[in-house]
Parts: sequence; structure tokens; C-alpha cells
Amino acid sequence: MQHNWIYITFTAVTAAGVLLQAIVLLLMFVALRGALGRLNQVSKLAEEHVIPAMASARKLIDDITPKVKTVAANAAEVSQHATAISENAAAVSKTLREQTEEMSATVSDLRQKTEVQAERVDEMVTGTLDTLAHATAILQRAVSGPVRQVGAVLNGLRAGFDVLRSREPEAHASADGDHFV
Repeated sequence: MQHNWIYITFTAVTAAGVLLQAIVLLLMFVALRGALGRLNQVSKLAEEHVIPAMASARKLIDDITPKVKTVAANAAEVSQHATAISENAAAVSKTLREQTEEMSATVSDLRQKTEVQAERVDEMVTGTLDTLAHATAILQRAVSGPVRQVGAVLNGLRAGFDVLRSREPEAHASADGDHFV
């Protein structure tokens, strides 16, 4: 009989455990039922609001799709035109660059030729002026020497005529003063 009370205690503890487990399961069932009620409310709200919103979005997408395709086609066409314009601008830029280089080469060549001609003209003018100065010097020497000699001869003749006319050589000598040699 000693073992009987162990069996009764064991059975009582097991019964208490099963009862406790049943209570926990019952509470879980009640909580699950409450959660299911809230889930039903959320589902109803979703049906009321989300489904019409999705239908409107679908209708909006259906309306916008052709417009987006048109815009995309126009953008592609504009892109092609922009590419063509860019290519034309590049070609014009290249042509301008080439013409500028040609013009620069022509101007450089013209400047160089002008400098050479200017040097030649400068040498010619310098040579002409040197020759003219040399000729002027020779002419001055050629003319001034005989003119001085003629002037000296005329001065001598005048002095001689003065002497002959005055017949007073002393008056002439006193007129010269201290300058008489």
C-alpha cells in the first residue's frame, strides 16, 4: 500500500499537468480566435480600400502606357536628332579648324614674304640714301673748292683795284688795322 499513494500522487500530478495543458490550449484557442477576428477585419478593410486602389492603379497604368510609349519614341527621335546635330557640329568645328589652320598658314606665309620685301626695300632705300649722301659730299667738295678759289681770286682782284684806285697804299694798310700780315 505504500506504493498506492505514489500512484495516486503521480496520477494527481499528471492530471494537474493535463488540466494545465488544457487550460493553456483553451487560452491559445481564444487568442487565436481573437486574432482571426482582427484578421477578418483587416481583410475586409483591404477589400474595401486596397482592391479599388489597385484597380484604379491598373486603369491608370493602362491609360498611361500608350502615352509613355509615345514619349519614349519621341525621346528616341529627339536623341537621334541630337546625335545628328552633334555630328553636324563636330563636322563644322573640324571644317572651321582646318580653314583656320589654312588661314593661319597663309597669313604666316604672307607675313614672312612681307618681312623679306620690307628688308629689301629698307636695303634699297638705305643704299640710295648712302649713295645720295656720298654724291652730295663729292658735289660739295667739287663745287666749294673752285668757288672758294674764284672767291679768293675776286677778293684779290678787288684788293688790287682798291689799291690802284686809291694810290695811297698807307690808307689801305691803316684801314686793315692790326689784321694786316
